[in-house]
Amino acid sequence: MISVLLPYRNAGSTLAEAVDSVLAQRGVALELLAIDDGSRDDGPAQLARLAARHHNLLLLSTGGTGLVGALALGLRGARARLIARMDGDDVCHPERLARQLDALAADARLAAVGTQVEAFPAAAVGAGLARYVAWQNALTTPADHARELFIESPLCHPSVLLRREALATVGGWRPVAGPEDYDLWLRLDAHGFALAKVPQVLLRWRHRPDRATFADPRYAPARFRELKAPHLARRLRALARPVTVWGAGPTGKRLARALEPHGVSAHRFVDIDPKKIGRRARGAPIVAPDALVPGAETVVVAVGALGARALIRARLDALGFSEGEGYLLAA
Repeated sequence: MISVLLPYRNAGSTLAEAVDSVLAQRGVALELLAIDDGSRDDGPAQLARLAARHHNLLLLSTGGTGLVGALALGLRGARARLIARMDGDDVCHPERLARQLDALAADARLAAVGTQVEAFPAAAVGAGLARYVAWQNALTTPADHARELFIESPLCHPSVLLRREALATVGGWRPVAGPEDYDLWLRLDAHGFALAKVPQVLLRWRHRPDRATFADPRYAPARFRELKAPHLARRLRALARPVTVWGAGPTGKRLARALEPHGVSAHRFVDIDPKKIGRRARGAPIVAPDALVPGAETVVVAVGALGARALIRARLDALGFSEGEGYLLAA
């Protein structure tokens, strides 16, 4: 059986569609725990009517503690060893959970399996969000997720199916001054668990201008940087080489500063701007890419310009660096 946790607040206009899409899942036994987190609309009344017809729809209420508190309440009430996430404004494909269950059964290393997603409606999907969804959807294997974990959150939170044992091992969701889902993926990776994605679009991910992803300060770039810094530093310390940051602009310098409290300081910076080469950033010299030495340093790529990531990856590959050991992408 799968326990699906669906926290919601003031989602009355979309809630019934989301719940129906979970209850219509094919090929799996499930319970759906819908957790009202302080709604002031008719969402709870809608679900009370649905629960009268569906014995596997269980209703809980927090009084308004926030997402992490709602998930904790749902997890305490869940009976299954597999825990799925869902939001009150998204829509599942009928095969979603069955395909994810197959993926978990095929690989014991996996703690979490997401799906590819479709962001909708089109009017709410700007160019930045479209690029993020395309990047996220391109990551399917455990190797993909491990390789690009320090760029951004690689899984769409409401699309995942998790092993309860893995959740318990890392302490579950926790209240942090940043995105709680990215914090969870980082901790799962740190404990040696793998992440993956079913290579099919099995969730429609609804976006609105007031969505927390856009409006909540916990989702600001600085919060992502603060969460990833200790985990990235752990990976860099394990590689035991001097660390070079590719990017002497604001993105690179901010990341270097975030790493310093965790025992990692930039040995030097790399930049392609002739005006910067020969200067210093955070006390370290700025050099050109041709000064890099494979095997003698680990390069952390931290350049925020559109399209820069692919160009730098190609340049480092051509220089003889191997991704994952010789260099890591972090922006």
